[in-house]
Amino acid sequence: MREKADKEGVDLLLVDTGDRIEGNGLYDASDPKGKYTQDIFREQDIDVICIGNHELYKKSSSENEYLSTVPNFKDNYLASNLDILDPESGDRVPLAPRFKKFTTKKQGVRIVAFGFLFDFTGNANNTFVEKVEKTVRQKWFREAIHDRDVDLFLVAGHVLLDSPEYNAIYKAIRETQWDTPIQFFGGHTHVRDYFKYDNKAYGLESGRYMETIGFMSITGLSTGGKSQSHVVQPADMLAAAPKFSRRYIDNNLYSFHHHTSLNSSTFSTPHGRNVSAMIASARKALNLDHSFGCAPTDLWTNRAPFPSENSIFTWLQEQVFPSTISDPARENHPRLAIFNTGGIRFDIIQGPFTIDTTYSVSPFTSGFRYIKDVPYTTAKKLITILNQEVPQLFDSPYDLAARAPEPDEAHVATSDTAHKYSPRAVKQVPLSPLSSNSQHEQPLIPGYTTTDAGGTDGDDTIHAPIRFYRVPNVFETRVGFSSTSSSSDDPAEPEMVDLVYVDFIQRYVLLALEFLGTGYKEGDTDVYMEGKTMTEVISGWVEENWKDDC
Repeated sequence: MREKADKEGVDLLLVDTGDRIEGNGLYDASDPKGKYTQDIFREQDIDVICIGNHELYKKSSSENEYLSTVPNFKDNYLASNLDILDPESGDRVPLAPRFKKFTTKKQGVRIVAFGFLFDFTGNANNTFVEKVEKTVRQKWFREAIHDRDVDLFLVAGHVLLDSPEYNAIYKAIRETQWDTPIQFFGGHTHVRDYFKYDNKAYGLESGRYMETIGFMSITGLSTGGKSQSHVVQPADMLAAAPKFSRRYIDNNLYSFHHHTSLNSSTFSTPHGRNVSAMIASARKALNLDHSFGCAPTDLWTNRAPFPSENSIFTWLQEQVFPSTISDPARENHPRLAIFNTGGIRFDIIQGPFTIDTTYSVSPFTSGFRYIKDVPYTTAKKLITILNQEVPQLFDSPYDLAARAPEPDEAHVATSDTAHKYSPRAVKQVPLSPLSSNSQHEQPLIPGYTTTDAGGTDGDDTIHAPIRFYRVPNVFETRVGFSSTSSSSDDPAEPEMVDLVYVDFIQRYVLLALEFLGTGYKEGDTDVYMEGKTMTEVISGWVEENWKDDC
């Protein structure tokens, strides 16, 4: 694509908006984590790169960014509102440069670029995320946006497009540069999205999990970095306002062949083949294709209602956790176990359930904690509180739930259970007219069908729409409850239970208990099933119960 852009005399920039770790075996299965992916990522030529929240949950992963990823990408890695404690000196320093100014090589577009993270509070204590509203008042930022020799402000960030953080940046720039074009790139919400701030300021978010390559085209920018005698532009382009347009490209070889005008014989390059060999070698070293068993059916995070037989959360609730959530020291005590749906990151597809599958489904290192002997009358109320997202209780409950990539209020399919857990709306809906098979010779493959601020023409490939369902923030499993009688399947309510939960949601659990008027604190909690993670619980159950070869 860069070669094609060079031949056409235009500039192509590659932007990465964070969350490069967790979610696949290539990163998660290695010891230390990222042992292979650091070298693989380094092979990509990225023009602007910033951090996501996933790189900051652990001290070790944030230090890997500082010591490896930042040097690998040098001044292209930007951290406008993030500091870290230097592992050697202990000093608080910027993770990476705050901003950079550069001129594109073909057209001479002068760009000032920033790299932001949303106002994240769940980071490890060796990193410091400064609130964006405070950052835009800093002297360095004010000086950067007062630069008059700029043709475009580029703001990359792991930030929602329509958010207080990006609105603060937009307003700050517009207060000093009322007419300079601004391009925002967003992240974190896992959706294809496009947002208009004004006629010369737009934002693009490119979906989730590298399923989508977001392509943003801007034509008609001024090119102050080159003499007009060296820049060929139509007179009407110079007079017109810039034109912004977007395209959501499915991340597969068919798309790449189409856009490069190449094919399976001509597309690959020596460099690309070398990187593919690096990936294959790492996968072999990590034994990622080793199968624990064979999944007998598809199990969905958001493509099946909860509860239902095809819901991955129903499978966990009814089959996996009842036989696995048990601590030898407390096995005779009934327990009410609570799990957040956001801890499950992807679907299970019928077929081999491999090491790689395990980390795609459950990549996190979260263990389990519990509070012993909680009155059941209190414990049973927690799920309602946690799923209602009480505003005065939670500042940012977003990461609790498994969010569908298309959860628009009016168009996501609902069930009675799912509807009451309605998440915030975003701007993606099924495109009914384009999904009609009568307009196509062959049936459409299910996939993303997007409506955004630019209309219905953003998707690069036309798909049949997928139905998505809302799921709750959390669900519960009751283990070790005795039946009311030998002929009854309804469990009797115990007086006391062990309240078990994934350690990631401890803060939310304690806040909910406080909201209910209890006095439980962190000191009342303890480790449950010491040394076991959610990932190991799932893979262990599969190995025991899905033994058949595919």
